[in-house]
Formats: sequence, structure tokens, C-alpha cells
Amino acid sequence: MQHFTVHHDGVTIPVSRGGRGRPLVLCPGLSSTQADLHELTELLRRDHDVVTFDLRGHGLASAADRYSFDAFLSDLVAVLAELDLPSAPVLVGYSLGADLAVHYAAEHPDTVAELVLIDGANPLPEPFITEVDLAEFLAMSDGLATRQEAQRAEETARQVLLTARNILDLNLEIDVVRSAILDRYRKIDHPIRMIMSTSIAGDSGEGRAPRHNQIWRAGIERLVRERPHVSTFWLDTDHRLVFTHASEIAEIIRRPSEPTDRHLGD
Repeated sequence: MQHFTVHHDGVTIPVSRGGRGRPLVLCPGLSSTQADLHELTELLRRDHDVVTFDLRGHGLASAADRYSFDAFLSDLVAVLAELDLPSAPVLVGYSLGADLAVHYAAEHPDTVAELVLIDGANPLPEPFITEVDLAEFLAMSDGLATRQEAQRAEETARQVLLTARNILDLNLEIDVVRSAILDRYRKIDHPIRMIMSTSIAGDSGEGRAPRHNQIWRAGIERLVRERPHVSTFWLDTDHRLVFTHASEIAEIIRRPSEPTDRHLGD
């Protein structure tokens, strides 16, 4: 295992690298850290040279003056610029990390071999968060921020320094990013695999869940119509799939890439 730091834009980004085989870079998402992705990382290191890191304000990375999509994208760019890999890596992103991976690959096409996108980078046909949803999403952000305060007090590798308002504002920005992400996909010729949850908002038949789950499915259907070479894999779970279904995700990543649409059970 190698551990080093990348300094840029006034922040310090901790990076870990280990394993052997094909290079792979794993980008976490909003409110997730490389420590959270430990199980998936260890599975992938059996046959990949895996690089993981923390985005600003997450895990052992330092806090920042700004938290925005472009700021997080700059973290990914800075990390990849520091790596001395023998060949272009598989770039894997979870949630927000998937959106960052798509934007990176569109802007740096010669530095990526393949994309694996886990429950993110979805070209949604309409926004997830409407005026009706704002109060609920703010309450969710408040609850998440409260739970994270305990981790911050302990300065753990799973801590998140963002406030509830930071998290809500980023979710609103991600809606905007995804409304235009098809233009980014059009610039990418590399193989792309999508690993998606069937119930990103949970399996309740009430409240916002049915609408959000339907929009999530419709976004991927829209992508496949536009880019039929994209392979899609559906897991019967919610947005925590990277934690609850790490072995299934690792197995999908190990498979040869081919256009397909598969529904995988629990």
C-alpha cells in the first residue's frame, strides 16, 4: 500500500494505492469517503491496481472555502494528474463521483480506458428536487449533518465537514449538471458500464419514492437510446448499493465490457 497527499486549490487530498493488475481509480460521492468504500476497494484490489482518495471536506481531506461540482471535479483532476500509472485506468465513480468521472472523461479522453458509473451520472428527464421536495431534502440534509458531527468530533476517516446547507445546495446543483450531461456522454467513445439501483429513493409506495424511482429509470432509458453501447446493470436495492452489494459490483467490474441491460436480484 502507498499513501500520499495531493495539494491543490488550498486543500490537501489524501490518496491510497494498492493491489496489482489493471489500473483503476475509484472516486467517492457526496458524503462518502474512501474509508466508506473499503469493502469494494479490497475486493477490486485482488485484480486491479486501485487508487482511492477523499474529496475536499470528506474523510481525511482538508476543509475548503468552496464546495461545488467544479471544485470537486478539480480534486479528481488534481489526483489523476499526480498518478504515474502504466496505462490509462478504469475510472469508477459512485453517485456524485460518477458525474465527476463523466465530466473528466469528456474533457480528458486520452487518459481513461473505461468508465464504470455506480448510481450516478444519470441524464434525468426532469429535476429530482422540486419545490415540493425542498423541505424534505433539507430535513434529510440536516439529519445527515447531525450524524456527521459525531464523526467530526472523533476526527475519523469517515467524517464529512459539509453543512446541511452545503449538501442541499450540491444536490440542487447536481440536478442541473445531470440535465445537461448527455452532451458530455456524446464526447466519450470509451466503454461505459452503469450499475444502478432500482429503488434509489427506497421501496416505499408512498411519498416521493415512486416518482424518484421512475425518473431514475427513465434517465437511464434516455441514455441508452442516445448511446446504445452503454451497458447497464440493475440491482434490487437503494442508493446504498455500494455498501450493501460490494461483491456484486466488484464482479460486474471484473467482467468484460459489452452492451447489455441486466436486472440482477438481491
